[in-house]
Amino acid sequence: MEVVQSSVLVRLLLPAWTWLRERYAYSLLAKVIRGIARAWSQGCAGSALVGFVAREGLLSRCWKDSVLCRVLTFLISIPAILLQLLYRAGREVFEHSVAARLVFSAVENLPLVVAWLMLLIMVIPYEQWNNAYSFAGFLFCFLLAQFTGMRRKGWRLDLASLGPWLVAFMGMIFAAWPLSAYPHLSTRFLAFYLTCILCVIVVVSTVETWEHLLRLLSFSSLALLVMSLYAMVQRLQGLEVNPSYVDVNVNEDMPSRVFSFFENPNAFAEVLLLLLPLAVAWLLCARSWGGRFLALVSVGAGCVAMAMTYSRASWVGLVVAAAVFVVLWNRKLIPLGIFAALVVLAALPDTVFNRILTIFDSSDTSTSSRFPLYYAAADFLQQRPILGAGLGTDAVRQAIDDLNLFHGHDRFVHCHDIYLQVWCETGLVGLITFVGGILWTLKRGCQAAARALCHPVVRMAVIGGVAALAGTMVCGIADYIWNYPRVMLIFWFVCAVALAGIRLAARESTPAEKEPTP
Repeated sequence: MEVVQSSVLVRLLLPAWTWLRERYAYSLLAKVIRGIARAWSQGCAGSALVGFVAREGLLSRCWKDSVLCRVLTFLISIPAILLQLLYRAGREVFEHSVAARLVFSAVENLPLVVAWLMLLIMVIPYEQWNNAYSFAGFLFCFLLAQFTGMRRKGWRLDLASLGPWLVAFMGMIFAAWPLSAYPHLSTRFLAFYLTCILCVIVVVSTVETWEHLLRLLSFSSLALLVMSLYAMVQRLQGLEVNPSYVDVNVNEDMPSRVFSFFENPNAFAEVLLLLLPLAVAWLLCARSWGGRFLALVSVGAGCVAMAMTYSRASWVGLVVAAAVFVVLWNRKLIPLGIFAALVVLAALPDTVFNRILTIFDSSDTSTSSRFPLYYAAADFLQQRPILGAGLGTDAVRQAIDDLNLFHGHDRFVHCHDIYLQVWCETGLVGLITFVGGILWTLKRGCQAAARALCHPVVRMAVIGGVAALAGTMVCGIADYIWNYPRVMLIFWFVCAVALAGIRLAARESTPAEKEPTP
C-alpha cells in the first residue's frame, strides 16, 4: 500500500486528478447533471412507486412476531437448541478441549466455508460436475450452522429475515412434490430446490458482520474472473458454430458462442448477469488496492465474456441491472450513465450490434421457436392452473407430451419463461409467492440502500444483490434461468447475499446508541 502511494505514477496522477475534480465541480456540465438529478429526486419524491417502496406492508410488519414464524424457526432450530443444552451441561469440558475449540472456531466462520464452496461450485467444468456436490456441500453447511449457535444462548436460524413470501414459496416447493402428477419425476428436482433452500437459510443466518459479506463478494468476483478468463481461452482456441445456438441464416458473421464451465451459452450469460453486479459492488467497497484491482479485472473480463455469449436476454437484463445499480448507488450519475450507455452502444462490434437487432426478428429461429413453447404452457395452465404438473422440467414436459399440447418442430424442453415455468410446476400459489418473495427482497433492499447509517460494504452488497436480481428477473421473461441446477443455486445465493445485507442493515444502530456522548 505504501509503495503504491509513494510511487512516481501516483504522485504524478494524483495532482492531475485533484485539479480535474476541482474544475469539474464548478463546471457547466456538473451544474446540468446536478439539476437533472435534483429534478429527478423531486419528481420521484411523491410518486406511487417510491411510496410503495418506502411503505412497509402489514404482512411484513406482522411476520417476525407471528406464531407461524416462531414455530417454523423453532422446528428448524431444534438441533441447535439441543446442542445449546449439551454445551451448558458440559461447558467446562468443551472450554478446556482443544478439539472443541478448533471446531467452534471453524463453525463460527461458516461464511468463509460457504464462500469456498460457492467458488468450487462455479468453476468446476460441466463434464466433471454432479449436482450431488451442491446438495452434500450445503447439507454439511446446514449441520455446521446448527453448531454455530452452540455457545450462544437463544441463537436460532433466521427465518424472519427471509420474509413471509419466500418462506411461503419454500412451503409450496414441499407441497408441490407430493401433489405432483409425476412424483417419481419430481423427486430429483426436490433435491435441487432443497439445496437452494439450505443455501439461503445458512447464508442469511450466519452472516453476522460486514467482513463476512466482503468475503462473499470477493470470492464471487474471483469465480467471475476464472470463468471469464476460461471463456476467453475458448474463443482463442476456436469453437465450432453450434446451429442449435445460432441461426446461421440470420447471423451469418456471428462467431461461436462461448459457454465457459457451463454447457449452454445462455446459462453462462445468466451466471455472468448474476455475478457482475456483485463484482462492481466489491470494486466500490474493497478495502485495499489489490482488492480493487482484482475487482476491476473481474468486471472487465466479465463484460467481455458477456459480449461473447451473444445472449440477448441476458444483455437486456444487464442493462436493467446497471440502471438499478446506478439509481440505488448515486442518482446523480443517471445522466452520465445514459451518456456512457450511448457511447458503448456506438462502439459495439458489428456482430454484437447485429445480434441486438435480431431480438424482434421473427425469422430468427431462436426467437420464433419460443412461441410454440408459450402456447403449450398456456394451454396446459388452462387445464391445471392451481396445482401445476409438479416440481421440475421433467414433470412439465411429461404433462405436455401426455396432453399433446406442443406443436413445434423440436421436443418441448421447458417454457422458456421463468414465470410460466414456476406456474406450471408449483401452481398459481407458487407463482404468487415466488414473485412476491422477489419483490419483497427488492423492496427491502431499496429501503436498506437508502439508510444513511448503513455500513458501506453492507450497502454495496445489498445494491449489488438487488441489481442482479432485478436484471435476472427481466432476463427470465425470455429465458428459463433455472434450467441448470447450478445456475438456480447461484441465483438463490445472490438472493441470500442481498437478504443477509438487508438483515445487517436493519440491525445497525445509530452512532449515539453505540457510543453515548458525555
